[in-house]
Amino acid sequence: MRTVDAAGLGIGDDHPPRIMGVLNVSAESPYSPSVYDDPAEAAAYVEDELLAEGADIIDIGLESANKKFDVLSAEQELDRLDIALETIERVEGDAVFSIETRYHEVADAALAGGFDMVNDICGFADPEMPGVCEAHDAAVAKMASPPDLERPGAVESVDDIYDALGLNGFTDKTLIDPAFGGWSEGKTLADDRETFERLREFRALGRPILVSINRKNFLRDLAGRSTEEALPVSLAATSMAVERGAHVIRTHDVAETRDAAVIGDAFTRERTRTPTVEELDVTTVREAERHLDEHEGATADAARSVSRAFSVRGLTDADRDTLVAAASAAGAVASGDETVFLAGTVASLETVADAVEDGAGRLPEVAAGIRNTLT
Repeated sequence: MRTVDAAGLGIGDDHPPRIMGVLNVSAESPYSPSVYDDPAEAAAYVEDELLAEGADIIDIGLESANKKFDVLSAEQELDRLDIALETIERVEGDAVFSIETRYHEVADAALAGGFDMVNDICGFADPEMPGVCEAHDAAVAKMASPPDLERPGAVESVDDIYDALGLNGFTDKTLIDPAFGGWSEGKTLADDRETFERLREFRALGRPILVSINRKNFLRDLAGRSTEEALPVSLAATSMAVERGAHVIRTHDVAETRDAAVIGDAFTRERTRTPTVEELDVTTVREAERHLDEHEGATADAARSVSRAFSVRGLTDADRDTLVAAASAAGAVASGDETVFLAGTVASLETVADAVEDGAGRLPEVAAGIRNTLT
């Protein structure tokens, strides 16, 4: 996992989670508390609210990415850029300023005018965006998106999201964003929940991960909460996202989100990381497969890279002996008297299940239980 330097702010496994606060200069943006069209008022909001509450990065949006609005052209975004530039000039506090755009012309003008990084919501659909960011030595958050400047984040399945992040490559300072939210009519709440569940898979790309999950529908739906009531839901998800590998959390609720991220970070399992060896965060076969795909020349069986453990009880002595023998033959571990501790790689446990599924007593139940967990 590489570390990204965003104007002196380190982002990655070796650094605490970073909080990205939001400021919009777009009147159509739905979250009115963050919308300002007066630079003085906008600067005061950044200093008194976002920075005071612990934001590390300020992401300034020139237009709403909500699909119900028409997309602005690069020229229209540039017309709004002056407000953003004047705002950051007025801010005295220390922050990294990010411009949210899909156009390389806007990114170029923003970076030349004092912005530090880019939040590309169309994920390099503009093929000149990577070159602009590299020319300015700027960090860039790349949101998964089709190769279409009018359809940010309109990718439904997790596998397609993963592939979309590779569009037009990466810069040395790229962060990746799997694009949570209702960016397309076809994307369901179940799609977002699956993406969140499989968040660790995106670590295989070796880039810091940015997530924007604040009060999102896929979380609110689970708890049956409105947007106004959904802060606790967002905070629970924030801690989980950090534990699963997220490095930047984009939010309108800075102070509360920072606290949730701190807790998630404090209880994240420590992973070995040296200049030579990096321990990978792999808990499922799919995660192992992602890492194998990203390691050139790697041909190992992913099922032999992930382990599982079970406690098995209620067996007769004969059935227990059969299970222990099957585990030993498969290279798994099985030990115990009334309760058997059974553990091994996914591949070895699949072999155990094959060996005992036609056995006596509860052994078919043991085989079914193993298989239900390995899929």
